[in-house]
Amino acid sequence: MKPARTEKLVKVIANLGYGSRKDVTAMFRAGLITDANGEVLYADDRVAPADVRVDGAPLDSPQGIVLMLHKPVGYTCSTRDPGRVVYDLLPPRFRLRQPTLSPVGRLDRDTSGLLLMTDDGALLHRIISPKSNLPKTYEATLAQPLRGDEAEVFASGTLMLESETTPLLPATLEVVSPTVARLILTEGRYHQVRRMFAAVGNHVEALHRVSVGELDLDGLPAGQWRVLAAAQIEQLI
Repeated sequence: MKPARTEKLVKVIANLGYGSRKDVTAMFRAGLITDANGEVLYADDRVAPADVRVDGAPLDSPQGIVLMLHKPVGYTCSTRDPGRVVYDLLPPRFRLRQPTLSPVGRLDRDTSGLLLMTDDGALLHRIISPKSNLPKTYEATLAQPLRGDEAEVFASGTLMLESETTPLLPATLEVVSPTVARLILTEGRYHQVRRMFAAVGNHVEALHRVSVGELDLDGLPAGQWRVLAAAQIEQLI
């Protein structure tokens, strides 16, 4: 990769959310931007972005970043909600990145678990497209014991949700306990898991997304995040 000129790096660093171009220029002047060896960068240096450090930390990846967040209950996938939002769990610069870092699909306020976020619009649409057939696994805690025929109903491909005209694709239900079930879907309609159990006379008291494709939280604590490696991203496409 051909090293970028430092004035170009001002734009790169600003687009990654570290501040306005004026802010980033001031960071250069304050000696906060260095190379990988800790040497302060100046306006006439030529350094590749991968070798840049901001206040000692590696520069975030440029466009194409994908991260996983263990979303707790009580946070929304929005920038406009007056309450707590998932961006509150990330460093402030992630909210300011250009292009925008967006949730890949959404988990509602009362749902916890694996949430993916990316600034790669094409990748986002590939993951959420119904054509991808990417399985998503949820664990639902129910108000009432399973009655026994839910797996057959969900797998039939004929279940119709209220106010919709197209039946759901077949889904797989795994019984964990009389009041806990895992549901594997390949589509993502609005509040789908909750509405599916409502359609069979039950109510979801707690909902947690366990995995997307072959990717799971791998022990990531609630409220924490991690940037995905290239091999992990490959599991999604």
